[in-house]
Amino acid sequence: MAKESMKAREVKRAKLIARYAEKRARLKAAGDYDALQALPKNASPVRAHNRCKITGRPRGYMRQFGLSRIQFREMASQGLIPGVKKASW
Repeated sequence: MAKESMKAREVKRAKLIARYAEKRARLKAAGDYDALQALPKNASPVRAHNRCKITGRPRGYMRQFGLSRIQFREMASQGLIPGVKKASW
């Protein structure tokens, strides 16, 4: 499990990115790079990091499901993910 502070930091970043998205797009279109530099660092979308919705694990993230590889495997084995089943041959 990820630390609660790390999860909270990512949530805070996501809110900041959403708040400055329109302004960032406007400044970028105008080519005003000095004003872009003045925006908060965490308002940049590249600073956002994908995390597992359940555990908050940052590595081994599967975008299609929003889960880490570990949670995906456990849930798939239990049949909790529709359309996914463990392969056996």
